[in-house]
Amino acid sequence: MKDTEGSSFEAPPAFAEGGSGKKKKAKASFVKKTIDGVFSFFQEALVTETFTKRDGLLQSLDPRVKLISILAVVFAVSVTRDLRLLALVYLLTLLFAHLSKIEVGFFIKRVWLFVPFFAGVIVIPVIFNVFLPGDPLYHIMDLPPGAHLGPWALPDSIYITKQGIGAAVTFTLRVATAVSAVVLLFLTTPQQLLFKSLRSLKVPKVYVLMMAMAYRYIFLFMEMIRDLHIAKKSRTIKSMSLRDEQRWVGGRIGYMLIKSLDMSEKVHMAMVSRGFSGDVRIMHDYHIRGRDYIAAGSALSLSLALVLVSLNVVQL
Repeated sequence: MKDTEGSSFEAPPAFAEGGSGKKKKAKASFVKKTIDGVFSFFQEALVTETFTKRDGLLQSLDPRVKLISILAVVFAVSVTRDLRLLALVYLLTLLFAHLSKIEVGFFIKRVWLFVPFFAGVIVIPVIFNVFLPGDPLYHIMDLPPGAHLGPWALPDSIYITKQGIGAAVTFTLRVATAVSAVVLLFLTTPQQLLFKSLRSLKVPKVYVLMMAMAYRYIFLFMEMIRDLHIAKKSRTIKSMSLRDEQRWVGGRIGYMLIKSLDMSEKVHMAMVSRGFSGDVRIMHDYHIRGRDYIAAGSALSLSLALVLVSLNVVQL
């Protein structure tokens, strides 16, 4: 390319290769990945709030009834060992999610995205005969006689047991059912009403206040993180090295810690100046209706039945 005086110059590489399609996309920076992770949580929280406003079955129940009922179901599930009963309760959670106008696919993905990871860490060792002896199902390897793992003696061969698989499936389904019930509670109950319902169970008000304040101000601090990121991008001419970006993120973490301590003191002083006496009152009156009594009675009856079956008081 030539200019008006006849001298030539080459286009910058970024423009010269722009139309070729061969230029590789730059990898996301460490800062961008960190900010994206923060705001994925922010978007997830906003999506959760939208479900509480829908006109569904569980949204219409009293928050105290839902809290007590779901806690009772979670306790009953935690002591149940029958796979059929666990599967039944899990299917009931899917049914109530549908009746509460929560997309079943979204609900399943939200639960099973974390259950395999946390439950798998615990149950994977159980499937081997080293930890739970049982009938061989799949042979892994043979060991020399007298093999030890530290102070523990190992068997002559390692294999997967039928009893271990059963215990792993039972534990995983138990965790998934309990998590599904808790997720239903959070998706169908506004956070402030859920915190107020905890007071009905005689949870100390200092813990409830701490949770409510943390939930409220975490969004404010995430907004501040976004502003810091935008300010950094607007003043950045060239990309930074990974080490420099990690140093920047570390510095911002320290800044946010100092900022949170300063804001907590100011917020507390503002609350005291407006008459705060240690208890936060929410302007919402509870109203127990007939459907609440039916829901509580059904949940408590189901929980009692699960406990009786688990104790072999009632035979199926």
